[in-house]
Amino acid sequence: MLFDDHAGLDSSTQRAYIDLLEYELECALGCTEPIALAYAGALAVRFLGEPFTKLEVVCSGNIVKNVKSVAVPNAEGLKGIEVACILGAVAGDADARLEVLKSVTHADVERTRELLSQGICAVDLAKDVPNLYVSCTARGETRTATIEIEERHTNVTRILANGIPLDQAAIHAVCPTVSEGETEGSGREERVVATAQQLTMSSICAFAHSVDIEAVRTLLERQATYNMAIAEEGLRGHWGSQIGRTLVASQPLDIVARMRAYAAAGSDARMGGCSLPVVINSGSGNQGICASVPVVIYARAIHASDEQLLRALCISNLTAIHLKHYIGSLSAFCGVVCAAAGAGAAITYLAGGDDSKIGATVVNTIANVGGIMCDGAKASCAAKIASSVDAAMLAHTMAMLDEDFCAGDGLVASDVETSIMSMGYVGRVGMKSTDVEIIKIMLGQTGPEDMRC
Repeated sequence: MLFDDHAGLDSSTQRAYIDLLEYELECALGCTEPIALAYAGALAVRFLGEPFTKLEVVCSGNIVKNVKSVAVPNAEGLKGIEVACILGAVAGDADARLEVLKSVTHADVERTRELLSQGICAVDLAKDVPNLYVSCTARGETRTATIEIEERHTNVTRILANGIPLDQAAIHAVCPTVSEGETEGSGREERVVATAQQLTMSSICAFAHSVDIEAVRTLLERQATYNMAIAEEGLRGHWGSQIGRTLVASQPLDIVARMRAYAAAGSDARMGGCSLPVVINSGSGNQGICASVPVVIYARAIHASDEQLLRALCISNLTAIHLKHYIGSLSAFCGVVCAAAGAGAAITYLAGGDDSKIGATVVNTIANVGGIMCDGAKASCAAKIASSVDAAMLAHTMAMLDEDFCAGDGLVASDVETSIMSMGYVGRVGMKSTDVEIIKIMLGQTGPEDMRC
């Protein structure tokens, strides 16, 4: 086996990396931004404790961007912030977290349509808040309840009942899954962020080669199973813009074409409102699909062992988390580039590449497609996945042939970590104004008369 010279990581660091994977590889139903709104709606109604008569939602521009054009799962094709919040309030199971809408029925959707027509949900744009921010207030005859979510789709930072913040004991009495999860002060959020800050490509490889595979088997096998299932559904059905089906119909299905087609098809289904669950990465189902499906297909094609596949998925997922950490949860930088770089790194490992080639694959990927613009969750995300997977495979081939991009080629630095940080800085800081302009166009605040040269 390769890398027998790796001493690995100490047990406490390994445990921290496993906890990070468990934290980030959560199961979600549908696009995570409308799901965050549905989760907030479901929680608000639960803490209200009486029938709701009004919902008031305030959210960040990036939530607006990522909800505007994507179908809400189990909503029979309905889209939008109001739909997600109302459906969550009507039929959401808050204990199911990112699978909050898994038990929705046709009657629930009809009730949502009725309330939507009555204008029961008011939406406003929040200013000077994190890129991922949702506040949902449910009003009843005598009570109000407000849920605030920040930075992460299930990260509830404050719960108010009749305007008064609730403490942990009061929260636990109503909804234990919140207080045991991520309410402000629980500490887990801070621990996993600290772990993500310590990641390097070297430590990721050391972990992947030395971890007791049984400690991650259930988590990673679930990711492979769920994400391949939605990819196969995307190829069977008529979802989204059918990018996966188009790729299958238009070209010979060699291994790279299969990887692109399956990964894109998973996004086709997910963006189209498919009710199958996805194991996410860094808060995104598309990133979870892109980080796993190409790796599974490649591993099967070369007849890799189950253990090799799982170790490769460790590399892919942690690399995606590592790159995305520098960018932030939501931005103008398309996160599937990070996931594709992770998939490429994992494929280089499966092909026998050493640490330097794994790192080179990451750099080659981001040097090519780093900075693909995110203009919200929608059908074309599948095409961006296909393009990113293609770039990752080119990057892998270059690395295996020692034909890499060199320091000074654009943002490429003399080492992999500085290259990653440079890319992340551009995504987090450099593209901030890009994000603002994208949101203004999508909200109709910038029109053709403003865009003319």
